[in-house]
Amino acid sequence: MSDVPAPFRVGLLGHGTVGSAVAGLLPDRADSIAHVTGLRPEISGILTRSRGSFDEILAGSDLIVEVMGGTDVAHDHVTRAIRAGKHVVTANKQLLAEHGEELWALAREHGVQLRFEAAVAGVVPVIRVLQESLTGQHIDRLHGIVNGTTNFILTQMAATGASYADALAEAQRLGYAEADPSDDVSGKDAAAKMAILARLAFDTPVHLSDVPYEGIEHLTAEDIEYARDLDLSLRLIGTAERIGDELAVRVHPAFLYRGHPLAAVEGSFNAVTIESPSITEITLSGPGAGGPQTATAVIGDVISAMIPPAQTPPTRNTLGFVDDVVSSFYLHVDVADRPGVLAQIAQVLGLQGVSIKSVVQKGTGNGARLVLVVHPVLESRFFGAVQMIGSKDFVTAPPRAIRVIDEEFTA
Repeated sequence: MSDVPAPFRVGLLGHGTVGSAVAGLLPDRADSIAHVTGLRPEISGILTRSRGSFDEILAGSDLIVEVMGGTDVAHDHVTRAIRAGKHVVTANKQLLAEHGEELWALAREHGVQLRFEAAVAGVVPVIRVLQESLTGQHIDRLHGIVNGTTNFILTQMAATGASYADALAEAQRLGYAEADPSDDVSGKDAAAKMAILARLAFDTPVHLSDVPYEGIEHLTAEDIEYARDLDLSLRLIGTAERIGDELAVRVHPAFLYRGHPLAAVEGSFNAVTIESPSITEITLSGPGAGGPQTATAVIGDVISAMIPPAQTPPTRNTLGFVDDVVSSFYLHVDVADRPGVLAQIAQVLGLQGVSIKSVVQKGTGNGARLVLVVHPVLESRFFGAVQMIGSKDFVTAPPRAIRVIDEEFTA
């Protein structure tokens, strides 16, 4: 009997940043993987726009790695691979956020693995923690910094005083942002990832269309400056939380007090905080992007498929979604510099049940700038007050609001 490990053939769909890293890393780790699994992985074929045949790669593979991106072609190839009885590993968050329930059900039907650790937070093992370590736990809430591009931009703005446009240009120069960064900076990329995390954490179907999102394009260096004055950090935050018997999932910029575990997450790093009565709170953090990092997560999934764990089970709940949630807010108002302005703004806020936590006021030549942080209130009441404030004749520019996450965690 031969002691040579049997080959395990991996078909690779896509050869960009992540695909080329997988193609380089898998042969380097093949001996170690063979030692653990008894099978030696090898790349059996690579599909790009200009080379390779999907039909040939499918026929000659035990497992398909999909890192090509997009949804239409990827959906077709992943569906065909599963129907052919092949395990699939994907890093495609948009595919799963739109078609996950269909694909997980198809994988269960055909008895194959559909693994997707690399689809959320790069090398941070949050999918595995939710699927395995915390299986069966009652999770109350997730907060996540799940987009490295936006986190780098906001960190750069805070560290250097750069404008949004200049920080974006630096992110593109360093390879942290694509030439077309719209999915990242608009919040859509983070929303797709939060849909996947919410589906796993709350055992209910969640699709991209269920996740309202805002981006960072409207943020200014002044917002960062006032954050410093108020001892806050500004991040693009994804949140998924139970509210009674319903679920709220959303992505938006938010200020964090320094005691929050996500406040210190800087640069292109990602992090996810999981809150549950049985564990209190845990935070997972690490590189959220990059070819080698994402490829490492992909290869971890390949190994998992070689020694199959349990399938992604069907959901048992169908939770409704909450549109109006309670939040604190930062409010930025440019006004004419005349007596009684702050009192009138406070009166409008008070009429809507909004109470003020802190105020910073600065002169701006012929006018004044008021920056307020308010206590938690229903968003509908707060935005109603903002609309009323914006109609006052002493307001010189449209008011701007950013949410504030005011939880702090202590050891």
